[in-house]
Amino acid sequence: MGMSPALSPRPNPPGSHGPVNAAKAKPLVHLLNHKTVPSPSLTSAATTPGGPDEGLAEEMNDVVKNQFVFGARLGEGTYATVYRGHYREEPSKLVAIKKMKKNTEWQDGINLDSLREMKYLAELHHPYVINLIAVFTTKDENINLVLEHLPRGELQDIWKDKDIAYGGADVKAWSNMICQGVWWLHENFVLHRDIKSNNILIAADNSLKLADFGLARSFANPEAEMTYNVITRFYRPPELFLGSSHYGGCVDMWSVGCVIAELAVRDWFLPSETDLAHLGVITEVFGVPTESDWPGISKLRFWKEQLENTPAKRPQPLSWWRGRMPLIGDAGIDLVRGLLTMNPVKRLTAKQALEHHYWTAAPKPQKKENLPRKGGKEAEKAMGESLKRVGETEDDKMTKIARKLDFGAMR
Repeated sequence: MGMSPALSPRPNPPGSHGPVNAAKAKPLVHLLNHKTVPSPSLTSAATTPGGPDEGLAEEMNDVVKNQFVFGARLGEGTYATVYRGHYREEPSKLVAIKKMKKNTEWQDGINLDSLREMKYLAELHHPYVINLIAVFTTKDENINLVLEHLPRGELQDIWKDKDIAYGGADVKAWSNMICQGVWWLHENFVLHRDIKSNNILIAADNSLKLADFGLARSFANPEAEMTYNVITRFYRPPELFLGSSHYGGCVDMWSVGCVIAELAVRDWFLPSETDLAHLGVITEVFGVPTESDWPGISKLRFWKEQLENTPAKRPQPLSWWRGRMPLIGDAGIDLVRGLLTMNPVKRLTAKQALEHHYWTAAPKPQKKENLPRKGGKEAEKAMGESLKRVGETEDDKMTKIARKLDFGAMR
């Protein structure tokens, strides 16, 4: 049997000039070694009710469960409640325990987004991806994910807090960590599909961690159709607004470009009120693409209603970018523009982004220990609020309803 792409060892990322190089591939270890015991209903080898295998599974589950103690509630959402926790034998060693809510509406009592999150976090181990430590069930049959404790909140809190000062070296360090984490996902043929500033959490050592994998999916099969109704609006690329159902890592890279731009301008970069208005916001900055710019664009399903009759418009010149992003300089602007290229085929990949000359241009990336930080109970609460979300975007309720109705198609 061939090894799953998500389990295959991969090389270190190219051009990793950031403060910390990505760790070598850590393959998915056996559940016992990982001290992770899933619910028997979620395992591929089902046990006979009341049989010896089920009894052993319950005993193993109790061993894992008894390692942890629940603490204060940090956040509660539609599908999960997040608690501060700690190791029973090491009370100073904190964790976040995400208790999934049961719902008879969903297979196995748990929604599809939560299952995705467990699947991909179990397979992906990287310094800049949130670490899944263990899984156990409780007597009420709720599934609990034990995640690393990330007490410094969300990246969005940093750029929104005007009392926190930071410079170009800090933006470069944060951007490099994000690019390394996304590179690792794409090397393992996994799309995140909801990268945004408040899905990037900050660890105690100031490392950034990609979180919320509720919309993640594999893109190993280029023939597979996928829904275009993903990614929070401010970070969604133009091809999805135009109805593309075949895509790869390019959709995540547009989101990465938006996050770096937000860090550079300390504000939303592409804000809009509705999905219908957002493509207009994009074209105000990047111009209206034509067939010569983006071969095949006129064949996308929403091209006629969205762009066919839109007057020609040129992209903003370099002087506009320099006026908005002096913090990252010309090299940083070149990286952001490469990530925010309208034609997804010409957009920078994660590998190309890590090979960009931005990382070697002055200033050097800030050392992790010197990065600006936000701490205290408010930051920890922000972690809880972030972790409680399972694949929920900040768009209107119709998005959630559409995904629910589309349960079995083009995920």
